[in-house]
Amino acid sequence: MEKYHQINYVINMATYTLTYTNNSGVDGRGGWPSFYSFQPEFMIGMNSYFYTFSGGNIFRHNTNNNRNEYYEVPGNLAPSSITSVFNPRPIKDIKLFKTMSFESNAAWSCTQLATDLSAGSMLGTYFEQKEGEWFTFIRNNEGTINWRERSANGIGACASVQGPTAATIVGFNSPVGSIISIGDLVYKGTNPPVLAGTVTAIDNTAPDFSITIDATLPAVAPVQGDFIAYIKNSVAESHGARGYYMEFTLSNALTSAVELYSVGSSVMKSYP
Repeated sequence: MEKYHQINYVINMATYTLTYTNNSGVDGRGGWPSFYSFQPEFMIGMNSYFYTFSGGNIFRHNTNNNRNEYYEVPGNLAPSSITSVFNPRPIKDIKLFKTMSFESNAAWSCTQLATDLSAGSMLGTYFEQKEGEWFTFIRNNEGTINWRERSANGIGACASVQGPTAATIVGFNSPVGSIISIGDLVYKGTNPPVLAGTVTAIDNTAPDFSITIDATLPAVAPVQGDFIAYIKNSVAESHGARGYYMEFTLSNALTSAVELYSVGSSVMKSYP
């Protein structure tokens, strides 16, 4: 722990650096006002400047206008981030968080988004400027598998399996239904389900009730008698995030100054 300007202390933790000041408030009480993502080997405050050591070299901070870049290594970025929570009517209702928006002069990425029921993230490219705000619908992560969602459905035990791996025909004794679509992921078994392939064709005409799947690796083709289920694209089937609250982390790695004014979300009560 190093004394900094006689009133500030800087501590280097395992994953980030934090500072403490003993008169941060009007009443003179102390607090932890800042968390930094750079990790120096040593640090010290001297003659009204802040110095840190990295790689055996000494660096004086706040000497140029570059942000999020440390120790003269181009691309060695330590993004700025802010974490907060949307929590209207806490404990009262399970809510559906449909969108996220923020007022800023630049796009941010939502590197973490979590409720008490689910988790995800959103790339900065998902956000579009609308009426002076950056806006996006909340999406599931690509490849997210949740068998409790309505986008997951079972077909039944397969009656036959034939054809080459890249065009495996899986037959059934009854119609496969009208919800399944080309591009859906097919799984076999139940404990746990194993990826069997991607739907490339559907035949709901009697008596040839079947689906054709591409069962090339890493998929494992089903065999006769396997229980077959399918799940739709997690991003296309996104409907928001459900939970009592939603915690989010926004991150920005630009080297120029960026301002963030407010963050919001369209929230409604979730009805099962």
